[in-house]
Amino acid sequence: MESFMGDLSACETMIMKVIWDAKEDIALQDLIRELADRYKKNYARTTIVTFVHKIVDKGFATTYRKGKAAYIHPEKSLAAYRDELLQQQLEFWFDGKPSAFLSAWCEKNKLSREEADRIREIIEKE
Repeated sequence: MESFMGDLSACETMIMKVIWDAKEDIALQDLIRELADRYKKNYARTTIVTFVHKIVDKGFATTYRKGKAAYIHPEKSLAAYRDELLQQQLEFWFDGKPSAFLSAWCEKNKLSREEADRIREIIEKE
């Protein structure tokens, strides 16, 4: 069985989330600042560089230099990654049945009328 989370560790996933949310290539210094601001992660620069190298080795991003600054460019889209994760979880926990997932989620969470109507609209379109 393939590993869950698309082969990214929790920390690598958090870093990729910042990279994806940047909407354009992100400078390493900006990544460091965002991790501290958003997630209260004050990792050493060398630690983040190590994680970025692992992400690059896994094919999720590439790096390049512009002047003295290092930049990170996502190679795998957030949508593709999210789709892969959702499919893995659906297959593993719910035997590939979306209805089983939705039932479990609805039992655990209070669904607003608006969200229920939106889900109905999505289902009717399919």
